[in-house]
Amino acid sequence: MLRVYNTLTRSLEKFIPIEEDRVSIYVCGPTVYDYTHIGHGRTYVAFDVIKRYFRLRGFDVFHVQNITDIDDKIISRANREGKDWKEIADVYSKDYLDALEKLNIKVDLHPRVTHHIREIVEFVKVLIDKEYAYVAPSGSVYFNVDMYEDYGKLSGRLSKEQWGQEGEYVKEKRNPYDFALWKAAKPGEPWWESPWGKGRPGWHIECSVMSSKYLGQQFDIHGGGTDLIFPHHENERAQSEAAFGKRPWVRYWLHTGMLNIGGEKMSKSFGNIVPLNELFKKYDPKVIRLWLTTAHYRRILNFTEESLEQAKANLERLINTIVTLKKLFKEVEPDPKLNDKDVKIIKELEKIRKGFYRSMDHDFNTSEAFSYIYEVTNLVFKDIEIMPSYTTVKKAYDLLKEFNEVLGVLDEELREIPVLTVDVNKVIQVVVDVRDKLRRQRMYELADWIREKLNTIGIMLMDGKEGTTWRIIRG
Repeated sequence: MLRVYNTLTRSLEKFIPIEEDRVSIYVCGPTVYDYTHIGHGRTYVAFDVIKRYFRLRGFDVFHVQNITDIDDKIISRANREGKDWKEIADVYSKDYLDALEKLNIKVDLHPRVTHHIREIVEFVKVLIDKEYAYVAPSGSVYFNVDMYEDYGKLSGRLSKEQWGQEGEYVKEKRNPYDFALWKAAKPGEPWWESPWGKGRPGWHIECSVMSSKYLGQQFDIHGGGTDLIFPHHENERAQSEAAFGKRPWVRYWLHTGMLNIGGEKMSKSFGNIVPLNELFKKYDPKVIRLWLTTAHYRRILNFTEESLEQAKANLERLINTIVTLKKLFKEVEPDPKLNDKDVKIIKELEKIRKGFYRSMDHDFNTSEAFSYIYEVTNLVFKDIEIMPSYTTVKKAYDLLKEFNEVLGVLDEELREIPVLTVDVNKVIQVVVDVRDKLRRQRMYELADWIREKLNTIGIMLMDGKEGTTWRIIRG
């Protein structure tokens, strides 16, 4: 039974998808005004692992992760550098997509805000018509938080004094905690037409629009970092449930823990941001992925050189395990019978497999689950390598391949599928010996048929007084 921790209810819940055997996931992607950093990577890898595990369990998964390509921060950076806002968005979108590729993260769909302006305008219209939103004199549109009675439940901020946001617009809002759905254009800013005048989307509305467009008015999982719970996800939930009139809008809210550096939260204000493109120069992306993967997604993660060096050593051990198993494949033949030790190893591998799934079923506990992966490596070097059998080698290899469906760091090593190697010369000699036996039993018709068949594939037989010899006459 798969259980997940739901931020909304603050409890572990049995996972039951809205549609049987199908899981819909929306993860908040980047606002592309700067380079993708290790904190972003932590969230993106975590949800890639979650998605992979669902697929390993047999679910059909659709994973949507947006790109916010218009925002105050993008405009601010463009103005500061004297560049067009589109250029800023394109540069850092490419950096983000490059990072995903290096980390072996595959997202099914990357919708961009500027490609969904029409849908955003229509969504805002619905909220205005339902009186959940109002138009300010400037032409900006705000969500009236007082109209949504369940506000604050996701974040745990249940008093109005905790809701304040977007202080720069407080003069034209009815309440200091109302938030912008549509921002009226300022001089020199990009804009799009709307019934309320020229402007652009607010931050929160975009995710409600793009997630519902591709996943429906209700979907299974909404994810992101814990820093997004308030106000972003709180506002998404409020405006979406107000627009659709359905609850819950999202069945399970999952959030990744923060990343600390030197005991402090990673933040631009602290100047301790670690861009992934810089980290890739020092460490193989697979090392970074392994380090991020083997930490439970909800735990606060401490970034240290020592932890990455340990991940590097762990990756080397995993790779060496695969290399060793491939080598053993060339040395063993199918077993006519297993000895007691082989049976014990097979049972141990089955126990390891059950432990892995049991851990992952408990809110994707990768920290515990991947300890079972390292048990496989121990078993290979401690027992299987010393007295290998075809069955134990194959079982261990297949198990690591199964685990890598989630781990995602051994794709290259597992690309070449090991097969039982056979000495072709020995096989031909066996056929020749069988034919000689048929001849001695005067079964000449069948013996001649074997000679003709071998000749058609380029093997010529030569019968003599001392027996039959053979040679290959063509490749």
